[in-house]
Amino acid sequence: MIPKTISRDQVREFLLKEMKLGHLQEGQTINLAALARKLKVSVTPIREALTQLQQSRIITAIPNRGFIISELSLKEAKDLYELVADLEVLAIENSVFSPMDIQQLKEQQLVFKHAADTVSRINAKLEFHRLLTKNYGNSLAQQILKDLKIRIFFYEREFMSDDLLYSKSDNQHDGIISAIEDDNVPTASLVLKMNWMLILDYIKKQLLGVL
Repeated sequence: MIPKTISRDQVREFLLKEMKLGHLQEGQTINLAALARKLKVSVTPIREALTQLQQSRIITAIPNRGFIISELSLKEAKDLYELVADLEVLAIENSVFSPMDIQQLKEQQLVFKHAADTVSRINAKLEFHRLLTKNYGNSLAQQILKDLKIRIFFYEREFMSDDLLYSKSDNQHDGIISAIEDDNVPTASLVLKMNWMLILDYIKKQLLGVL
C-alpha cells in the first residue's frame, strides 16, 4: 500500500507503472475519486500528478469528462519517434562509454534477444536505450526522454508484435554496440536513428491500416 504521505511524484510513478502493466489503456478515463480511495489519499496529489502527465501528453484533460489516457495518432507517433531519435543521437554524441557501459549494453541486448513476449521485449528494448543514453549529463533531456518513452510504450504495445521487425531491430542494436566499441560515434548515431525510424515506419503503416 502506498503511504498516506504520498506525493505528486509518487502518484505519477504509480500511474506510469499501471500504464506499463496494461492496467490503464489509451482512451480510458481516470476516476480521481476511485483512485484516491484506492491509494487512501486526497485527490490533490492525484490531480497534480495528472496535470504533470498532461504536460507530457500522456494524459488528456477533456471538459465534462476529466482526465483520460491520450489516444494514439499518426501525427503524435511521427513527432514522438523523431524527437526521441534526435534526443538519443544528441545524448550518445555527448557521452563517454566505459568498458563497463559497453558490457551492460551487451548484457541487456541478450535480455532483449531472449524476451519471451511482446511486453517483455518492449521493456527490454527501452532499457537498452536507457543504458545507451544514461551517461548524457543533461538532466532536462533525460526527464523528457523518460516521459516520451512511457508514451512510446503505448504505441509499441498496441502495434509491435512482428518478430521479423524485432529481428531487424536486434541487428541494429548489435551494430550500435559494435560502433561504440570502435569509438565510431557517427556510425552509432546513424544506426540509432535508423533503428527508431524503422519502428516508426512500421507503426505508421499500422495506423494507416496498410498492414
